[in-house]
Amino acid sequence: MMDKVVQKVLQKYQTSSCQQLANEKSQPPSGKKAQMMDRAVQMLQNDPQMRAEFINRVAAPIANKLFECGMIP
Repeated sequence: MMDKVVQKVLQKYQTSSCQQLANEKSQPPSGKKAQMMDRAVQMLQNDPQMRAEFINRVAAPIANKLFECGMIP
């Protein structure tokens, strides 16, 4: 299951434009997407090993994309 979540997160950042990411940041998720995110966050909060593995796999690609988009200094 974690592999699917990691792939989905990475795909989102790899395929989204900087404008799309900026728009998503300004609008909180709603509906089913918000529920899925809440469940994933809850799982990561409850399982430190899973959280560490998830962060190790997604942090660098996300940080690079945000840097390229000028969303982090």
